[in-house]
Amino acid sequence: MLVLTRKSNQSIMIGDDIEVLVLSVMGDKVRIGIQAPQEVPVFRTEIYEEIHRKDGKGAAEKDVRGEVSDALRELGEDS
Repeated sequence: MLVLTRKSNQSIMIGDDIEVLVLSVMGDKVRIGIQAPQEVPVFRTEIYEEIHRKDGKGAAEKDVRGEVSDALRELGEDS
């Protein structure tokens, strides 16, 4: 695992197409922004795990948007 230290308004690049920007740090919470191509799915870990738990082998072959909506509904969040 690569561990980096960044301040607000600083970012890191993942490859040529993905940028992760630290938007703010408030106590123990960090707000980040992720700029990635539309074809790169980006999920919070709990959503990702819920999608894969339901599918058993990954959601790549299914409609990811539908899977995300279902997972958010189960977690009691709006999509």
